[in-house]
Amino acid sequence: MLLCIDCGNTNTVFSIWDGARFLCTLRTATEHTRTADQYFTWFSTLIAHHRIEAEITDVIISSTVPRVVFNLRVFADRYFGARPLVVGKPECLLPRPPRVDAGTNVGPDRLVNAAGAHNRHGGDLIVVDFGTATTFDVVAHDGAYVGGVIAPGVNLSLEALHMSAAALPHVDVTKPQAVIGTNTVACMQSGVFWGYVGLVREICTRIRGEYDAPMRIVGTGGLAPLFAQGDVLFDTVEDDLTMHGLTVIHAYNKANGAA
Repeated sequence: MLLCIDCGNTNTVFSIWDGARFLCTLRTATEHTRTADQYFTWFSTLIAHHRIEAEITDVIISSTVPRVVFNLRVFADRYFGARPLVVGKPECLLPRPPRVDAGTNVGPDRLVNAAGAHNRHGGDLIVVDFGTATTFDVVAHDGAYVGGVIAPGVNLSLEALHMSAAALPHVDVTKPQAVIGTNTVACMQSGVFWGYVGLVREICTRIRGEYDAPMRIVGTGGLAPLFAQGDVLFDTVEDDLTMHGLTVIHAYNKANGAA
């Protein structure tokens, strides 16, 4: 069985893949001080709670937080006897290398999204990922990541409003009942929700104009289903795209003798 680990700036997600489906998905806060033993205590407790019997044989990691990778490597080696693949490292092969400016380090999460999206939908794609940052990944016909856009994340924008303006409260992200808010919370929710609907629509329109070819738009990340309610922004929404991409990259490395 394969343990897929996606470490983002805010949360780290663990999913167990049995070769046909994900048995479970577990989420914890990203903390670079967490040790391998702490990871295992948390992981094994939840696995037992869900009554899952999983014999992990392989581990693959995607991390946008370099400082956590060492302890995740130790976690994989100590408790599963597995040498993990780490996306973005030279020993981890990609189905298609990115085509970007020389010297550019592409985020592992973007490479994984490109691999997963291409495997499911073919090429000529825009992947919109609602994470700590809102990213737009352009996937070429052959599956290569060829560039994109990075914008502030939705929750990051709300937190910045709350922290920088003393009179503005912290609010949850939700679709407002009306565009015109009649109280402070409603005004903030409308600004963030409809502002990001406009941001996604405009950026995707401009990407399509520059790309000069028909493109499908794939939404992913925790807030993608919410924003799909605002307008016809996406052709499809997938909550497991990153994890699927990790299975695709792992299978590619297995097939080519690198894992």
